[in-house]
Amino acid sequence: MLPVQILKDNAQEERGETARLSSFVGAIAIGDLVKSTLGPKGMDKILISGSGEHQGIKVTNDGATILKSIGVDNPAAKVLVDMSMTQDSEVGDGTTSVTVLAAELLREAEKLVNQRIHPQTIIAGYRRALLIAQDALRSSAMESGKNMEEDLLKIARTTLGSKILNQHKDHFAKLAVDAVLRMKVKVFGSRVRVESVAKVAELEAAEKLKMKEKVDKILAHKINVFINRQLIYNYPEQLFADANVMAIEHADFEGIERLALVLGEACSIVLRGATQQILEEAERSLHDALCVLITHVKESKTVAGAGASEVLMSTAVGMESHKVAGKEALAVEAFARALSQLPTIICDNAGLDSADIVTRLRAEHANGHHNMGIDIVNGTITDVVKLGVIESFNVKLCMVSSAAEAAEQILRVDNIIKCAPRARPADHRPC
Repeated sequence: MLPVQILKDNAQEERGETARLSSFVGAIAIGDLVKSTLGPKGMDKILISGSGEHQGIKVTNDGATILKSIGVDNPAAKVLVDMSMTQDSEVGDGTTSVTVLAAELLREAEKLVNQRIHPQTIIAGYRRALLIAQDALRSSAMESGKNMEEDLLKIARTTLGSKILNQHKDHFAKLAVDAVLRMKVKVFGSRVRVESVAKVAELEAAEKLKMKEKVDKILAHKINVFINRQLIYNYPEQLFADANVMAIEHADFEGIERLALVLGEACSIVLRGATQQILEEAERSLHDALCVLITHVKESKTVAGAGASEVLMSTAVGMESHKVAGKEALAVEAFARALSQLPTIICDNAGLDSADIVTRLRAEHANGHHNMGIDIVNGTITDVVKLGVIESFNVKLCMVSSAAEAAEQILRVDNIIKCAPRARPADHRPC
């Protein structure tokens, strides 16, 4: 039977192992590109765009910035770039870690595929391993409670420790924490089903009481003018009038923003530096720290940093893999090996003996010492929680979940079709 062509001319198609290998190569290359920036001793990248007078230069070790600035053509590589962007927008940090972990998961998957293990078996093993890792991370999470501000400072220091501001991380950590604690957001809104007129009157009375409480809190500041961007209802307007306070409604957004700046109710951090590149990187670093702190305020749980959480999850997954039967156990073990690569890379970037440190860490965690992590300064292992190196639980959870999902998505690919370029219409204009 003759082959049938269903695609247009100039369309490209890769099938089966060729498509899978192409996906693996592209994703692993992206991971290898950014892994040297991981950790407090990670290196920087120079990104050059344009030429001549319009040449732009960035010096950064931020994974999201690097991946956003480079142009990638490989579809699997684009999946990892998009995943890093999502990590940056959701939690602000862990963009390099999530990319490296996804790449390591695919590196391990490539080895398993070469051993003739079906991708669906690998996916099933990865899913099981992810649940084990998430449970281990949740069980190790610590509530901030009354130590919220202290934990925020520690998290900010940990985040800034791998940035350009690491020499002054105590100062900038305090600035970031002060900024986050000054800004409070409360969301109102719900639906209520009312079945009687008496219930309506009851709700109106409750609403008036709430309004009065809000107005009383505003009046407690001894103000004489109240400006609101939206409508002010008759009842609170009457309360303001009784207190001789002018109430202005429907103020425009820009005017309110300028007024807030003038009155000192907005939080501004002024950065100065020797070069534009230093300033831009400092701004990115502080932005990441602020995003992480805001994430932690929403759910105040912390986990050990400095590679401790990755080794904890890796150890838990490795121990559970012995209870899994069949080829799926190989995928679970591969997931554990991929997790252990993160502390290995952190050690390698710092010039430490990664083989010695990671094996010692694994032994400590197997004995129940789950706070043991890498002491980069002294080149050894220590209780990193006592050292003050902690991270937001949400950042770690999002990192491991996103990496596993991205790896699964790429593993499912068995066909890559590149559409034919759009034909340019013929130019019939006279010469």
